[in-house]
Amino acid sequence: MLFQIWLAYMAACWVISVSPGAGAIASMSSGLNYGFRRGYWNVIGLQIALLVQICIVAAGVGVLFATTPWAFLVVKWFGILYLLYLAYLQWTAPAQSIDIQSEKKLKSIPKIILHGFIVNISNPKAIVFLLAVLPQFLDLSKPQWIQYVIMAVTMVTIDMIVMAGYTGLAAKVLRLLKSQKQQKIMNRTFAVLFSCAAGLLSLVHQ
Repeated sequence: MLFQIWLAYMAACWVISVSPGAGAIASMSSGLNYGFRRGYWNVIGLQIALLVQICIVAAGVGVLFATTPWAFLVVKWFGILYLLYLAYLQWTAPAQSIDIQSEKKLKSIPKIILHGFIVNISNPKAIVFLLAVLPQFLDLSKPQWIQYVIMAVTMVTIDMIVMAGYTGLAAKVLRLLKSQKQQKIMNRTFAVLFSCAAGLLSLVHQ
């Protein structure tokens, strides 16, 4: 991959990562609920799913999602239902004073990672998008797997930086929320955002 092409790809990765989506909402929600250090494990789950999606595209299986309506719809509606489920959990989350929250009540790290993984892997738009974007930066005269590795490392690194920003921003907000009323408002705000993400996903077509 030529350096100039890599720079163009890197710029595209920044635009893709910064654009608000379900992953950004999940990162902010995790940072709000658990703070930065624990909440950042959600980002690890997001990146594992992203790597799986890139491997799917590299293997050519992504064509299935682009050409087979039922496969696309199954994954799409699973993602919609999961986002609505997250919205329900966030809406009904108990509001407690920050000072009396206990570590025992926090979700385990494996569950936080799984949460991030499901949010990303259940979005078929991501696979179709990667299928449309990644090949544009390939040099077909050179080994493709090396180029896919470079693109995967670049995209994951940038996305981890951006999601760290989203998680950290929410974690900062968390320290400012002292009353139960403020927490209740924030929980329901994220519930609405998850619902909006589900609504946007429902509008996605092949």
